[in-house]
Amino acid sequence: MIWRAALLIGVMANAAGAQQVTEAEGAILRGLDKISGQVYDIEMKAGQTAVFEQLRITLNSCRFPVGNPSGDAFAALEIADRVQGTAVFSGWMIASAPALSAMDHARYDLWVMRCTTS
Repeated sequence: MIWRAALLIGVMANAAGAQQVTEAEGAILRGLDKISGQVYDIEMKAGQTAVFEQLRITLNSCRFPVGNPSGDAFAALEIADRVQGTAVFSGWMIASAPALSAMDHARYDLWVMRCTTS
């Protein structure tokens, strides 16, 4: 687990060092219910908390390359299971590498699609 965190920090540092990034107004996330097969798009504003099935998702930040809002997004998220009352994810998710820092939940998958600018 420590190596994964170190790798994520290295990737984010390289991405931030290679190009300038800017803060977005929000993000679009995609959620999957692994049991029903239903896919949901979730549009959120920075600072907002949303409910997806039994998950409570808080978007703290979404960043993207300056001048390229459709470019690689990375979002700071806090995700909790409302039923069990436990945190299931806290950290950065990267749109181009969703498996690098993935949420671990038995029923749901969630990943970042892109940042939004308006």
